[in-house]
Amino acid sequence: MVTRFTQICSDGAARSGEFSTTHGVFETPNFMPVGTQATVKGVDSERLKELGAQIILVNTYHLWLRPGPEVVSALGGVHKFCAWQGPILSDSGGFQVFSLKDTRHLAEEGVEFKSYLDGAKYLLTPEKSIAIQEQLGVDIAMVLDECPAAGLSYDEVSRSLDLTIRWAQRSLAARKNKNMAVFGITQGGVFPELRARAAAQLSEMDFDGMAIGGVSVGEEKDKVHEVLSYHAAQLPQHKIRYLMGVGTPEDMVFAVKHGVDLFDCVIPTRAGRCGRAYVRGEQPYINLRNAKYQRDEDPLDLSCRCLACRNYSRAYISHLFRTREMLGPQLLSVHNLTHYQELMQAMRQAIRNHTFEDLYQHERQRWKL
Repeated sequence: MVTRFTQICSDGAARSGEFSTTHGVFETPNFMPVGTQATVKGVDSERLKELGAQIILVNTYHLWLRPGPEVVSALGGVHKFCAWQGPILSDSGGFQVFSLKDTRHLAEEGVEFKSYLDGAKYLLTPEKSIAIQEQLGVDIAMVLDECPAAGLSYDEVSRSLDLTIRWAQRSLAARKNKNMAVFGITQGGVFPELRARAAAQLSEMDFDGMAIGGVSVGEEKDKVHEVLSYHAAQLPQHKIRYLMGVGTPEDMVFAVKHGVDLFDCVIPTRAGRCGRAYVRGEQPYINLRNAKYQRDEDPLDLSCRCLACRNYSRAYISHLFRTREMLGPQLLSVHNLTHYQELMQAMRQAIRNHTFEDLYQHERQRWKL
């Protein structure tokens, strides 16, 4: 196995390390830009590399439906297909399927659903999910799990977790390419006993990393933070810990403080398309749609090195949004992704300097955690 996690330094529970794959090494803590259709919305691969991205995420469900893993494989694999030669992690497709409550049927074998493209029926099993991800040629694959909705009872979440554990075993057994890492996913909702059981049972399996699932499906923020405050420490110390679908800068700083290593979320590009720019200073973000920025000659962030801040004013980018020019969302997406990558770099450096608590308290004050 060429994939491995190496912890370099720690500061309390926060830790910095490296994860090795066949397509290179990425540092931790790290944030993965989300490339749902093998593209990060509005941002090309060259810009991603320039802004500091080291690993990206693609969506198994969407690439299965279109253009199909056979097409991607025939074109040289997903790295060549999307012109990204660094590490790529793929989700299992499970979250997208489970979000289709009215058009899917869950069973022990897997989950049957109707395509949103043409209504055709598909059956996604743990084995099929791993096979698709191997065919795509990704570096890290996620197991198929069931993601229970927020608000379910203890018994409902417990039964769901039992299925997730059985599917995890089947997913791991289905792997044929030993150079592709496979990560397990814990579930258990907001119930400490179920989270502990998930961690214990999945830790007995030979996964290359561990992911925390089910904390971005509608729970209150304080409940999410409660789970993160104890659950990461329940996972193996020697394996990378990935928090799925989170998040905002304040959530990521909180999670790193409690031992999480890896993140993904659509927020930086989604916010970029809506006119929100994350910045440093007293306020954590600004909205370029506000009238006060129409004559603002400053860059988005005076301390930022991104393409948008090097070349354009707030006034110009505000104008782009008011005229619905596509360049506006592109520039803000580049800026927000740069902000996220610089936050990751700052956390890595603070951990190595044993000053992470100072960084955490600073962010706590800015976001009023």
